[in-house]
Amino acid sequence: MSAYRQSPFSNITPVVKNLLIINIIFFAATFILHNVFDMDKWLAVYYFNSPNFKLWQIISYMFMHGGFMHIFFNMFALFMFGPILEYSVGPKRFLNLYFICGIGAILLQWVVQAIQVHGITGGYMISHPELESSYLAYGPAAQKLFDIYNTPIVGASGAICGVLVAFAMLYPNMEMIMLFFPIPIKAKYIIPGYLLLELWLGIGQRGGDNVAHFAHLGGALFGFLVVKFWRLNRPNNYF
Repeated sequence: MSAYRQSPFSNITPVVKNLLIINIIFFAATFILHNVFDMDKWLAVYYFNSPNFKLWQIISYMFMHGGFMHIFFNMFALFMFGPILEYSVGPKRFLNLYFICGIGAILLQWVVQAIQVHGITGGYMISHPELESSYLAYGPAAQKLFDIYNTPIVGASGAICGVLVAFAMLYPNMEMIMLFFPIPIKAKYIIPGYLLLELWLGIGQRGGDNVAHFAHLGGALFGFLVVKFWRLNRPNNYF
């Protein structure tokens, strides 16, 4: 047996490698700097009418994560499917796809939140959202309204969902094996199935579920639109 063993990271593509590094740096900094700098307040993204919202958050939120399992599954998916897609479309297009899907994710999440705000207030924004009295005026719905305005959204999940959809469109017959379901399933089945689950969970809005399911769906939608707009075709030798 050869003494040389190739590293599993040796074939990783440059854009995917840098995205992994940046995400890990941000995740580590969140804990290292938590007593000095509140990264969630400044780098997570908030509802567009929230007093905490800053324009740069539509990019920075993609590099923030809520816990180890959150970043692990996102980075695992990026590591597994990102390099193949980057090889197919090229580094520049892959990076553009990633950020377009991440921005699309928060746009759809905002649309859903705006509908919820309208259902409570009759408008899409409230006056003086920095004041507690602005929420208390809406009685039993005050807590829901407060949560929409003051709960940060973090994670690369929307961008990753866009990558997964693009992957499934270009490599529909590639078989995938889930971590906890060791049976190979083609991408054209498992990715739509996952998105249907996200839709069901998003509509259900079960108590204790703090996942932004519609952000995931927004990323997936923009991934689909980008592939169609760029007229990306399946590789002739896809497997």
